[in-house]
Amino acid sequence: MIGATGLAGRYATALFDLADSDRLLDQVASDLAELGHMIDECADLDRLIRSPAISCQDQGRAMSAVLEKAKMSELTQKFIGTVAKNRRLFALKAMIGAYQALLAEKRGEATAEVVSAAPLDKKQIERIGAALKKAVGSDVSIDATVDESLLGGLIVKIKSRMVDSSLKTKLQQLRFSMKGIG
Repeated sequence: MIGATGLAGRYATALFDLADSDRLLDQVASDLAELGHMIDECADLDRLIRSPAISCQDQGRAMSAVLEKAKMSELTQKFIGTVAKNRRLFALKAMIGAYQALLAEKRGEATAEVVSAAPLDKKQIERIGAALKKAVGSDVSIDATVDESLLGGLIVKIKSRMVDSSLKTKLQQLRFSMKGIG
């Protein structure tokens, strides 16, 4: 395993090693995915993890309450508590992504970041996954996000490759080609 780098990578690797030794890789991955969605959906939670004005004790207590209410595993709760205590909650989203990448690597999967203009349903994600599996030659784990400014289409990133078929990019290209004509 290559391992992740940087602050988020070090924390994710430590959590991954603990989860692997306790045979909780999937449980922690599920917890982290749910937590990532919660952060994306709740502006107050996002503000809580990013605000340097909130003390680490208050951040820790608030995160503990959120994780307990969501019935997350003890390992996930302890990990987030340590992250809060060390004043690193601002990097939590990156840690979640790094953990998911480590898990995908262990499983022999590639991870694809798929950005769409509107939320994708389960069937759409499955079709995209099947098409990417055919193109890449291995299973593909999909990390789907929404960017309404795309207007339509998708942006797909796998490792160093990116395919941008968004309407926003196509309109920009058309605008540039029209400027070249005049």
